[in-house]
Amino acid sequence: MSNEEKMVNGQWSMVNVKIGIIGSGSMGSGIAQVAATAGHEVYLYDNNPAALTKAREKLLKILNRLVEKGRMTDPEAKAIFGRIYYMDNLSAFGDCGMIIEAIIENLDIKKKVFQNLESIVPEDCILASNTSSLSIASIAGALEKPSRVIGIHFFNPAPLMKLVEIIPAIQTDKNVLDYSKSMIDSWGKLTVLAKDTPGFIVNRIARPFYGESIRILEEGVADVATIDWAMKEIGGFRMGPFELMDYIGNDVNYTVTETVFKAFFYDPRYKPSFTQKRLSEAGYHGRKAGKGYYDYSENAEKRAPNTDKVLGQKIVDRVVVMLINEAIDALFLNIASAEDIETAMTKGVNYPKGLLAWAEGKGLENCLAQLDDLYDLYREDRYRASPLLRKKVKESANNLMI
Repeated sequence: MSNEEKMVNGQWSMVNVKIGIIGSGSMGSGIAQVAATAGHEVYLYDNNPAALTKAREKLLKILNRLVEKGRMTDPEAKAIFGRIYYMDNLSAFGDCGMIIEAIIENLDIKKKVFQNLESIVPEDCILASNTSSLSIASIAGALEKPSRVIGIHFFNPAPLMKLVEIIPAIQTDKNVLDYSKSMIDSWGKLTVLAKDTPGFIVNRIARPFYGESIRILEEGVADVATIDWAMKEIGGFRMGPFELMDYIGNDVNYTVTETVFKAFFYDPRYKPSFTQKRLSEAGYHGRKAGKGYYDYSENAEKRAPNTDKVLGQKIVDRVVVMLINEAIDALFLNIASAEDIETAMTKGVNYPKGLLAWAEGKGLENCLAQLDDLYDLYREDRYRASPLLRKKVKESANNLMI
């Protein structure tokens, strides 16, 4: 489809575009459901026929449940189900206008997949990766036509999570960026633009939620149940960091942390922990394995937290100020706009408030003092304050949202 055919009366024409999805796991299937719900014909590819069958059966259950709950009619559910075609051959993508890859977080594998696609898809087909942390420029650089490559990062579960990060590579054509953003907006999603840097917005800024909580655990300040209690009851987060790591999977969470750490040239701010590495190595991946930071077996004893509010506030203050510092530094380095940073963290990971607004509420001078106290104690670059935070305090300013 040419650029002219994609435009109707000055507006992007969306619904007639066929969408290809690579990978039928929970993320790929979820994206397929979103696209089909928006009215597209969707071609869901996987090289594992059993995975395709499982994805098809799972979607049918989901749609039936939505009908039972009155969230859609039976004809609507059947129409959505009928718009998804399950394929074990990439040749099915021959007339797709956009492909979204949602496979394993391995750069070499992603490059090979897109290289194979180049000889199959139309010249103007957009090739998008759902990677959560890998370089879009590197993926694009492996192709003959890198200008059509872009990052489109959904959050799991894709049908429920509103946020989608849009990540143009330095090679990405502006028309590809504009079209991709308009396409995902038309699916009812909330898009934010992120610079092509490791972890983009959410997975970069969120690292201390996990990393600093593990450090507090390792130091013996508090146990897992107490840290989770503090972050929920005092901090206002929906899930504690250890509950969330067990939900995501310690193997997945550790890999993202390790990837970001390496991609940032081993910056200590993103250093992984041995605690999570050992859990991952032991196969204690969390809920899906029946054991992680918590034991999920049927008769497991539930740990009681220490509900001392002074201790709880100490935990929350330490984790939150590290998150705040990361958000301020992302703003300092133009990773995203202040508005998109706030949107990403409240809609992508459901933080109780935007971190920049949280910083202003605490007072930037107080935030800097907390970070400098941590740095004086540890003498680790992990605790260095963002230059933007130091600059604002030096100017006696307490605003970040302009």
